[in-house]
Amino acid sequence: MGAAELQPEHKQLIIHSHFVFYGSAATPELTAQLREETETLWNEPKAQVQWRDHLITVNFRITASVQPIISDLEVYQNVDPRNNFFRIEPFILGNISFVDGVGCNSGYFLLENLYAGSTTAAHEYGHTLGLDHPHNLDLRGLGRPGIMYPRGTLVDPEFQYDPAVPAGLKGGTMHPMHRRVLTSDVHQLKLHRLRFENRFAVVGEFTNVFHEDHRTAGGGQASPMA
Repeated sequence: MGAAELQPEHKQLIIHSHFVFYGSAATPELTAQLREETETLWNEPKAQVQWRDHLITVNFRITASVQPIISDLEVYQNVDPRNNFFRIEPFILGNISFVDGVGCNSGYFLLENLYAGSTTAAHEYGHTLGLDHPHNLDLRGLGRPGIMYPRGTLVDPEFQYDPAVPAGLKGGTMHPMHRRVLTSDVHQLKLHRLRFENRFAVVGEFTNVFHEDHRTAGGGQASPMA
């Protein structure tokens, strides 16, 4: 989720988002890594969108903080569209990171999914902005996978976990580290449809779900968003 700021005089549209990480595995070091990786990947294509009679550049500005003991009330009562709340733990039901829907501002991340370069946070951020997984999960012959392709996608050998393994077998599917944000991913956000008031608009919707630790609370139903 984010707050879109239109600056036509500078020919840019800024998406402001703030990540709040909590849970036993949330650390300042991991927070900095996930923030930088997500912002870098989403700005990499330097995508432009049509706004009235000219093109404007989309700029993603992401900040982040770690609040290991944030209260459930603080999450539930959030009214700032920039805020996205993600619990980080070494255990998760379903064994995969997830967010609470397409166009949301909360989720639960599995620590082992968050190694440097994993692209997991950038992928889940795409869900919070309103993007779903593509329907066609066979990208063979089509080059590098975009950021919203999930694990299990069939890709050219150089984008697999193991380039020597036949497609579809163990090791013969997309390694998430090869995902990148493409211009087409930014266009899929359909930012030209936003309704701006005093230059600002909201991207995504409030879910404000506070997630209990799955190890102690039984957790919730994980959504297939990874």
